[in-house]
Amino acid sequence: MAEGAKHRAGTGGRDRESGTVGALQHPGALPRPGRNRTTGPVHSDVRSFVFDLKPAMHVAQTPRHGFAAFLAAGHAPTLLAAFVYFAFSCCIWVLNGAMAPFITETFGLSPAQKGLMLSIPIIAGALMRFPLGVLAQYIGRKNATLVEMGMIAVAMLYGFFFVDSFNNLLAMGVLLGIAGASFGVALSLGSGWFPPQHKGLAMGLVGAGNVGTAVSVLVAPPLANWLGWQAVYGVAAAAIALPMLVMILFAKEPPDVDAHAGLRQHVACLFEKDGWAFSLIYGVTFGGFIGLTTFLPSYYYDQFGVSKVQAGQLTMLAAFMGAAVRVVGGWLSDRWGGVNTLTLVLAVVAVSLVAVGFASGSLAATTLLLMLCFAALGAGNGALFQLVPLRWPTATAVAGSMIGEIGALGGGLVPNAMGLSKQYLGSYAWGFVSFAVLAVIMLGVMRVMQIRWTRTWAEKGGRARSVPAADFAPALASPRGGRKSAGGQAA
Repeated sequence: MAEGAKHRAGTGGRDRESGTVGALQHPGALPRPGRNRTTGPVHSDVRSFVFDLKPAMHVAQTPRHGFAAFLAAGHAPTLLAAFVYFAFSCCIWVLNGAMAPFITETFGLSPAQKGLMLSIPIIAGALMRFPLGVLAQYIGRKNATLVEMGMIAVAMLYGFFFVDSFNNLLAMGVLLGIAGASFGVALSLGSGWFPPQHKGLAMGLVGAGNVGTAVSVLVAPPLANWLGWQAVYGVAAAAIALPMLVMILFAKEPPDVDAHAGLRQHVACLFEKDGWAFSLIYGVTFGGFIGLTTFLPSYYYDQFGVSKVQAGQLTMLAAFMGAAVRVVGGWLSDRWGGVNTLTLVLAVVAVSLVAVGFASGSLAATTLLLMLCFAALGAGNGALFQLVPLRWPTATAVAGSMIGEIGALGGGLVPNAMGLSKQYLGSYAWGFVSFAVLAVIMLGVMRVMQIRWTRTWAEKGGRARSVPAADFAPALASPRGGRKSAGGQAA
């Protein structure tokens, strides 16, 4: 009897008296795949199967730290695909801004006409974001990105063959807006596999696809010099095939969407104060980023008399800074809190924009101040989207698209404000100052509203709670006692 008990303890065999399988002594041991643990004979090779697993289980249980732990918490190939998709989209979205000195020379545009030409792609992209987010909820984010990139390719072919007048140029601006619609879906796709405590960094990494704007202002002017600016649209039509291929091969649809929620639940953020507060703050951070990136090639060319290619290179310095620091903003917000980060960001943006407005006589000072401003804007973009999945965990794609839509409209105001300031006040300075005032206003609004945020769905300073609230709904209990995820599966 003692020998039988010893045999059962050593092999994990069936207890003949209870009819159940004895516990395996190795703490990480698993039953043989495909076997029913409560029925059927246990063969003598179970012992070798269990202990052959020891080295592999030891490796699997080795704790991971830092960035490796972050990647292990989600799905890295999807994160990469979302980044590439968003980077190419940003690159195409600001093409007219990157080539603005060439286009202005071709059509002889006034400052006001130039402002209109630059603002249309931004406004069009903003208005297309929310419909794309809703579409993503029904056909999946991965499928929505493929549909959008197909439309971008068609739009670029229109630009290559048909843009030969100012009216056609404005129509092309609307089509460029298709690329600007990518933001909310890209961030939701890339971060959807990650838990709340890592979503800020995940969204920051995807959002760093803003570097596409820097690539655009760096690459488009030399191409326009070489091939002609209309031909750049044709190059973009061919280039969009790369992110489509990456998306098809590497991306996997995240499970963090409530498949049973209706349209009303998905768009609930449209009717809440928090949704509008986030949108207006984002109008300063991302609106400032995309609006200034679109406008700066023209500003450098007109204000300082640099060449068209040099204007793009100087703009690239600021745009690259904003894109790179966005990752830092997401990472810092995960630890310090999104509200704390945004407080610092909005203060730096306001001060630096006023300084830029009155440093128009110095190319070096203007460039350094703009790099500081863009660093703050980039960090602010990452910080705000660290808060979005905390507030709307089951509708992040639609909430992100709505906030991105309203926020990007702020970017459409920047080129218009600059053009009107120059044409009617004789200086670009008042355009910079007006945007700085808006940053101060939104800082005040956020400091008032964060009092309620930190009492309901966020920790002090805007950090993630250990048990996130599902859009203020109580957590659903699974039959095993676990919390249900957005898709209804026990987490």
